[in-house]
Amino acid sequence: MNWQKVEIVNDDGETVLAQAPIIVSASRSTDIPTFYADWFVDRWKAGYVKWKNPFNGVPLYVSFKNIKVVVFWTKNPKPMMKHLDFLDKNVKNYYFQFSLNDYDKEGFEGKVPRVENRIKTFKELSNRIGKEKVVWRFDPLLLTNEIDVKELLKRLEKIGDELYKYTNKLVFSFADIGIYKKVESNLNKANIKYIEFSLETMLEFAEGLQKLNKKWELEIATCAEKFGLNKFGINHNKCIDDDLMIDLFHQDEELMKFLGVEFTEPSLFDVSATITKTKKIKDKGQREACGCIMSKDIGEYNTCPHECVYCYANTSKQAAFANYKSHTMNPKADTITGK
Repeated sequence: MNWQKVEIVNDDGETVLAQAPIIVSASRSTDIPTFYADWFVDRWKAGYVKWKNPFNGVPLYVSFKNIKVVVFWTKNPKPMMKHLDFLDKNVKNYYFQFSLNDYDKEGFEGKVPRVENRIKTFKELSNRIGKEKVVWRFDPLLLTNEIDVKELLKRLEKIGDELYKYTNKLVFSFADIGIYKKVESNLNKANIKYIEFSLETMLEFAEGLQKLNKKWELEIATCAEKFGLNKFGINHNKCIDDDLMIDLFHQDEELMKFLGVEFTEPSLFDVSATITKTKKIKDKGQREACGCIMSKDIGEYNTCPHECVYCYANTSKQAAFANYKSHTMNPKADTITGK
């Protein structure tokens, strides 16, 4: 499915064609709320961004004209929180995927604030926008010669005990290092003795998490994992999630039409309203096991300076920092890199 094309006038005064998506992902490729919050707001006011295709380098204009939902991905939304009034007024329909891991001891997420600070930020964001709009991610789960399953569960329990009243959902994934050559290369450069998850360790983790969740009662799901863990009460996730959008934004008729949602009102003989989805709009550009519906991602690779050692989106820390520095020199440019 291709997005509608519209004409826009760019910053240079040129009339150009732009994609006009309904749902924007901001972003799988970089942390926009942490590093590019002001840029996002400026570009929203301007009405578009210019995005570079990572596979062929061809630039593409993306218009915000038709957007009904923005999904934010972040490890530290603090810089975006000063813009929440703007988001409420202008974006309206949005939610956050908040990755809150604990690799502080190892320094695996070099520029991410300490876990205690991130927990505080999570609670502040949840209190401000509602816990249903803040999804907790412990992503990825990483095993090393010093971090085993028991240690991961211990760290996750410490965070979960703080967060379970401030979210409805926990999402996790097992680090698939072998299939991501950039991740494997970055871990090897950092001399990290990683261990791939086996069936045995995945089951051990799932069983331990199921026990922890007896006190939390969260919805728990895996991100882009083929392996099923349903017997542990763990589902397959959709991060760009039409079901969540229906729950949160069902008053938006245009969004519901795009999602193919039909509501049947309660009747004398059936007192419950029913929801029927008439479209299949899975994002075919993602991995087979990914459950996300289609969206347009406006981030770019090699732009996130969090310095996470397992990052799949950065070729190197140096490349990410160079692009971020370029952004800071031209922060109002229509591209995220400022170029």
